[in-house]
Formats: sequence, structure tokens, C-alpha cells
Amino acid sequence: MPIFKIQASAKSAMSVPVDDPTVIDLFNGSQATKYISAGEALQNSDIYSAIFQLSGDLASAYLVSSKKRWQYIIDNPTPTANKHAFWQAVYAQLLLGGEAFIYRWRNRNGIDVRWEYLRPSQVSTYLLDDGSGLIYTATFDEPDVGVVMNIPQSDMLHFRLLSKTGGMTGVSPLKSLSQEFNIKRSSNKLTLQALSQAIISPGILKMNKGGLLNWKQKAARSKEFMRQSQAANNGPIVIDDLEEYKPLEIKSDIAKLLAQADWTGTQIAKVYGIPNSYLNGQGDQQSSIDQIKGMYANALSRYMEAITAELNDKLNTTITANLRPAIDPLQDGYANTLAGLVKSGVIAYNQATYLLKETGYFPNELPDPIKQPKVEPVKGGENDDDPDQGSDR
Repeated sequence: MPIFKIQASAKSAMSVPVDDPTVIDLFNGSQATKYISAGEALQNSDIYSAIFQLSGDLASAYLVSSKKRWQYIIDNPTPTANKHAFWQAVYAQLLLGGEAFIYRWRNRNGIDVRWEYLRPSQVSTYLLDDGSGLIYTATFDEPDVGVVMNIPQSDMLHFRLLSKTGGMTGVSPLKSLSQEFNIKRSSNKLTLQALSQAIISPGILKMNKGGLLNWKQKAARSKEFMRQSQAANNGPIVIDDLEEYKPLEIKSDIAKLLAQADWTGTQIAKVYGIPNSYLNGQGDQQSSIDQIKGMYANALSRYMEAITAELNDKLNTTITANLRPAIDPLQDGYANTLAGLVKSGVIAYNQATYLLKETGYFPNELPDPIKQPKVEPVKGGENDDDPDQGSDR
């Protein structure tokens, strides 16, 4: 979003843009200064699939703070939504617009009491005249709050992806797909036109001896044939020997257009750095499941770094992200890894059990394994199988 340079004094009324304020309207194919809402972008099925999967998996990850005070606010950020819904909205907005904002409501002692998610259309970013920092102007939905100006950057969590302004603002990943969406829109228009023309002319009624018929008679015969076909209601149609009817078929070129209607899904998967198979169930069939999971985990790690870096900077603490619940929700892969470590002697059996209990794979009330008594082999005595023992000669 645009960032403006203003003086720290409240008397300043001039603003100088240092970033391109023009937003590419991906769905109208034109240059526009209006803000593209998330609801408009999510009307595209490919975008919705990518954003829903990425934001949902990122929200399923654990943000772990070294301080309990910050851990509580991370796990309970707002009273109006649960933890997963709040963070999924933040991640979704970050993936759609390249930026996401959270306002920190703090008490007189400077302690955070709750966080509020703000849409990018509600926030304007300004650079101080001396370049010492950023300030924000936010328009809140609450009528009692209204517009708040000169918000210091310490009160605003500002998450960014790729930036053209040295990290002050972010760039939407969808901006790189403007040409692809123009092509997709033209392809859809061409396909619809081809289908509509094929439907308008369902077939050809050929008059084998029609050289003596004028165009009015031909039009009248066509209307009569269509009336007969509608009256038949899927029944047989009667024609004489001088007529021949051939239904039209969709040409192979149109069929190819229909097959290529979802090609932008591959482009969207490429832009967001996720395997194509995660988006539409297709992709490189030669890649193993572990390779695909590894690529997806790398993508999640890149987006999560934008969150943890901002939190560590603004909260002055150490926050790490545990992505295991997102890439291994059943934790079977984690259990197999621990089993391999036990087998190789890296960790002990009780250590692996402790780790699995900590992640919830095993219940905490899991009883200790029962030690089976060792059966000692019988020593001495007679061997009935020996034919030489116990026989009288």
C-alpha cells in the first residue's frame, strides 16, 4: 500500500508518495486507485483454494513465546474471535495484499490487553520527515473510536512480504499475476462465445432436393422442424427422404479451451511457492510424498518468518513457530522419526515416549509398559526324544 512522507508536526498537510500508489485491478484489467477487497479476490476458485490452505495451515502452527505474558496474548488475541479464526484472517490478508495490520490496545501501564485486526483499507502508513520511523492513521469500525491519527509504530503490528521500500511496505503476490488474469479472462470469454454459438445452432437440416426452395421456404421448414422437435419431447422426429438432419458437435479446439480453463491454478501455485498438487490435486507425479511435503513446509516457513520477525521486533521477546501441526497433523511422521532415533540409539525409549506425550500423540495417563517375566529354560532331567535314554537292552 502507499506510504507517504510527512513531517512530525501536526501542522503539515502535504504528503509525498515514495511508493507507487497505483494498484493493479486484477479482475477488471485496468489501472485503478481503489483498494481490492479480499472478498473480490476470493471469488476466484484458484485463489481461494491457495489462500484457504496456506492460511489455515499457518494458523494451525504454534507460536511459542519465551515469556508467559506474551504467550497468553498470542493464544487469546481478541475477545471477538477464537485464536485460529483471528490468525487465519491475518495470514489470509498477508497472502492476499502483501500486508497485514494488528492494532495493540494497551492499558495505562503499556501492557497489551487485546489485539484488533485491521484491514489494509483502514490503515494509511506515513514516514516521518526525519526518517526516524513510521506513523499510522487508522479508521476503526467502532463508532466510539473513529479515526485515530499519528499512531506510533510501536502500537501497530505491521506484517509485510516482499517490499519495494526497504521493508516499510509490502507487495501483494497477486500483483505478478495481472497478465495471467487478463489472459484467463479473454480465454473464458472466447470459450463462452464458442459454446453459445454451438448451442444456438444445434444441428443442420439438409434439403437434398432443396434447389427449388427460396430462403423464406427454407426458414419456414427450419421453424417447422424445431417446432416438431420440441413437441416430440425427446421422442422420434419424422423426416422424409428429401431431408437429412445432422447434429453439431463441439469442435476439438473448443474442447481444448475447456481443458485449459484451469491453467492459472499452476501459475498461482508457482507465485505462492507451493506444489501444484496441493492446489488442484495434479502436478509432478514423479515427486515423492516426502519431497512434496518438504516443498510445502519451506513455503510455510517463509511466510511464518514474516510474522515471527515482526513479533520479535515489536514485543522484544523470542517467539518461535512450530510448523509440525501444519505439515504433519496426525503426527505419524513424527512418531516414525522418533522410532528411528530410538532404534539407532540416539534417544532412549522413555525419552521418545515423553516427547509423544508432550505433543498429545500419547495420552499423559498412558500406563508404563508391563515387563513380561523371563522364562528360564529347564535344565537337567531326561530327554524323551533321545532314543538311547531309558531303554532296556
